[in-house]
Amino acid sequence: MGARDPDEFSAGQWPDWSFWKDPSEGPGSRGRGRGRAAVATAAALASLTLIARAEDIAHGTGPLPLTSLAIGLVACYGIVCVLAPWYGPMALRRERVAIVAVAFLLGAAPAVLLATPSYLTDLTYALAIGLMLLPLRHALLLGLVTVLGQIVWMRLDRGEVAWAQVGILVGVTAALGTVFALNFTIGHLRAAREQVKRLAVNQERERVARDMHDVLGHSLSTMTVKLGLTRRILESSGDVALAVAQVTELENMARTALSDIRATVSDYRTLSLDSELAGAHMALRAAGIRADLPAATDAVRPELREVFGYVVREATTNVLRHSDAELCTVRTGPDWVEVTDNGGFTGGASAGNGLTGLAERLTAVSGTLEHGPAPGGGFRIVARGPDPATPLTCAREAEPT
Repeated sequence: MGARDPDEFSAGQWPDWSFWKDPSEGPGSRGRGRGRAAVATAAALASLTLIARAEDIAHGTGPLPLTSLAIGLVACYGIVCVLAPWYGPMALRRERVAIVAVAFLLGAAPAVLLATPSYLTDLTYALAIGLMLLPLRHALLLGLVTVLGQIVWMRLDRGEVAWAQVGILVGVTAALGTVFALNFTIGHLRAAREQVKRLAVNQERERVARDMHDVLGHSLSTMTVKLGLTRRILESSGDVALAVAQVTELENMARTALSDIRATVSDYRTLSLDSELAGAHMALRAAGIRADLPAATDAVRPELREVFGYVVREATTNVLRHSDAELCTVRTGPDWVEVTDNGGFTGGASAGNGLTGLAERLTAVSGTLEHGPAPGGGFRIVARGPDPATPLTCAREAEPT
């Protein structure tokens, strides 16, 4: 909805019409246009009714000066009734109160000047404006006071109450108030729908960005290491066969990375903990880092293997890019995985994009991520899944915004 002026009302008490702006703005313009059309229809009805009231006053028997003044007040009242629904919703608190007060004064003035309580029926439009601009309890109290005032005045002036006119005051006010309330509700529902769409788009962008980081970060880091190894082979020994083998592996890795990127964009990619361990072994070996990896992952809970695969991928990428480690160790359990190295982690202990993405993935399955310096030196990442009794939520369905 945007930032609020400190002088505006809280949404819990005062009607918030901030969604109702220029009809040319935004995808919800059709709804706003319909809302304005409804208000224009109500304003036109008010104008026609007040024109009839002015004719009735003109044909009355009151003094000419008072009759002329009353007609002028009716005209001013009609102008306020037409303009208030257009400009009132965007007004601040004091301005809304002033608009409603002016509408009531102008609407009640002809009745007071000509001592005709039946003219108070014209306050239906002022009450409708009050329902639109003021808190509901204040507007209802104002309507109750108006109705009681007309009943008492009629009783004192005539000795009887014209219940038909009182009914018109109550009925028309309720009808117009209902129109404004429905308009307000429908407008906010449309605004909420647009907000949900924006959140969905942002969530998808974050998912793609996180997956692209995981895919490209690991693949490019491994490919960079293998390219360096190929260059050193050609420079030192000139062993073409070994260099060709490295280039072949690079070609296969490039194909796999391209396939992963396509699957990421279409949200079809899945990871396997076993395949990530195999990829980690190949990447670490190419970088000259000894890998101490588990022989099997059968003990890991099946529903945690994908997210643990991301953990192994990101942790291995960090070892390749940020440390001078000689040994990288991976240990797994039913609901945890730990990756440690004995190097000096140059990236510090703060969470970068990769570690932040891992934390989000684990949060999506009610897990936790710990990272920091390892005892005895190096860096350590530990991911833990939820308690086995806690049902997991599918990561793709519950990824955080």
